[in-house]
Amino acid sequence: MTSAPARRLEGMRRVIAYELLSLDGVAESPDEFIDTWDDVLDANLAEVIGTQTDVVLGRRSHDEWAHYWPTSDVEPFATFINAVPKHVATSTPLPGGWGAVAIEGDVASFVRGLRASDGGDIGVHASISLVQTLLAADLVDELRLVVAPAVAGKGRRLLDGVPATRLELVRSQATPTGSLLLTYRPRRLAD
Repeated sequence: MTSAPARRLEGMRRVIAYELLSLDGVAESPDEFIDTWDDVLDANLAEVIGTQTDVVLGRRSHDEWAHYWPTSDVEPFATFINAVPKHVATSTPLPGGWGAVAIEGDVASFVRGLRASDGGDIGVHASISLVQTLLAADLVDELRLVVAPAVAGKGRRLLDGVPATRLELVRSQATPTGSLLLTYRPRRLAD
């Protein structure tokens, strides 16, 4: 299946959620169920982050990543995530040093404001609860999934608790190592 052209609402930036999942929908600790990676996965990730000029993270993802990514040489993501402005959904102060700022107030309101500002796409990576919140608030424009050929069996699932949502599949591709690359867009009333 080929990719349909990206839709951009007039004057609005897109929110792109990128998630690594097991076949049973688990998004927590993908290093426990992804044991192979290939050039197609790298190219897909480079495409996803290539248009992003801001990233919104949940606090747990921020704290885990702030310890790993600053010294990582795993490309193409290390250079990107270390340089991009990071906005963190948290109610407690952030430690300094990784170029992240805490979101003040309601995260959905913040993302609405960020969407209306100038810039490229807004990425949401990992951050399961944050993705769930943004999906429920109808603020995700694309859901870019990498589905690994593995059943995790346990762990937090990406779509648990998300209200009923209709999606349109705009891209699907299998990789040489058996993962599926899936891109969905929410079907909105105006579609």
